Amino acid sequence: MSDEESSSLRERLLKSERDNRYLRKDSDDRKVMEEVFDQATLLAIKELMSKGELSELNGVVSAGKEARVYYGVAGKGVPRAVKIYMVASADFKKRLVYIAGDRRFGKIPGSSTEIIKLWVRKEFKNLQLAHSSGVRVPRPYSFLRNVIVMEYIGEPPAPAPTMAEAEVDLSDYKWVFSSISKLYKSAELVHADLSEYNIFKWGDERVVFDMGSAVTKSHPEAATFLRRDVSNMVRFFKKRGIFEKEAEDWLGEITK
Repeated sequence: MSDEESSSLRERLLKSERDNRYLRKDSDDRKVMEEVFDQATLLAIKELMSKGELSELNGVVSAGKEARVYYGVAGKGVPRAVKIYMVASADFKKRLVYIAGDRRFGKIPGSSTEIIKLWVRKEFKNLQLAHSSGVRVPRPYSFLRNVIVMEYIGEPPAPAPTMAEAEVDLSDYKWVFSSISKLYKSAELVHADLSEYNIFKWGDERVVFDMGSAVTKSHPEAATFLRRDVSNMVRFFKKRGIFEKEAEDWLGEITK
């Protein structure tokens, strides 16, 4: 990707972020865009494009401290979600608890850049495992360095609403606990950071996302994380007036 192409991409995405009010002050704008789109990230995007995984990268659809998700396009207009982790994120080392103890990944690297690459590989593998086990997650397509390309959930360029933003009913309640159980029993994973904010509800579809935190059942903190996931969702549905079982009862059913 030439310097001119890199500059053009940054400027187009910067305008999108301003339009969507993810950025406020011009001095901060440049800093954020440089953190997201450093040269290594731009090269990763170029390589994904050369492999046919992407043909376009458009505006931002969600922004967090550690990552941003962009509306991408593959092939002839097929929407893709492109999740880009910021290599300069100072908060990322707080996520080490979800990597340490995961036997799939061995020794934790020393540099932040390498930790982020490992996290991306972990998230991609978790998505693959959950998807192949029948858990409804965004279908993963590819990853490279700090970039993941996956199924777009929503009506582009808008993302689907989360359960926190949507009306929910008893069928949603049953679906959530069935999904936690399927993830645990079939994929042998625990999400480890589950809440109403990382489950999409789009029409009749519900989709669990943000799978980077997910750990295997053999992880030393898996039981603690599972209890937290279940408790979070029981609390959420209780607030919405929907209740069938306490968290302890669900835990007993999921782990039996």
